[in-house]
Amino acid sequence: MGLNGGPYRFRPAAVGDLPLLAAWLREPEVACWWQDADKQLELLREDLADPRMVMRIVSFEARPFAYVQDYEVHAWEQPHLAAFPVGTRGIDTFIGDPAMLGRGHGPAYLRLLAQHLQAEGAPMVVVDPDPANRRAQAAYAKAGFQARDLVATEDGPARLMVLV
Repeated sequence: MGLNGGPYRFRPAAVGDLPLLAAWLREPEVACWWQDADKQLELLREDLADPRMVMRIVSFEARPFAYVQDYEVHAWEQPHLAAFPVGTRGIDTFIGDPAMLGRGHGPAYLRLLAQHLQAEGAPMVVVDPDPANRRAQAAYAKAGFQARDLVATEDGPARLMVLV
């Protein structure tokens, strides 16, 4: 199953995308969940060189509007994800263009990515949004993720959501 189809396109994030990502990280809807834009940008810069992290820019009809990353959940020590089978993929994402919020784009591109990851062999796909982030949880649910436990992470509590 190819990842690029229809109006959504996914391309690898690159060093040249860092200014765009910096601007998105400063948008209020992103900044409240991805706190400290400078620190987040530095982490993204470091991850660009890390083969364990797959980083993508998402476009709708050729308009870049979102960032999404996925990784094998056992690539980093994360006790709340330790029980998942090897090959399970974790996703983190945000919509950076505020004009694209609330229009159904999140569930649409998340569903495409999750289906692609499963077609590539991932036995499960998981997300762990902040429990207070109702917008993200609703988008994940519309994309087919099922809410599971409230878990503790090094960044605080998270709502574990799973697509099986």
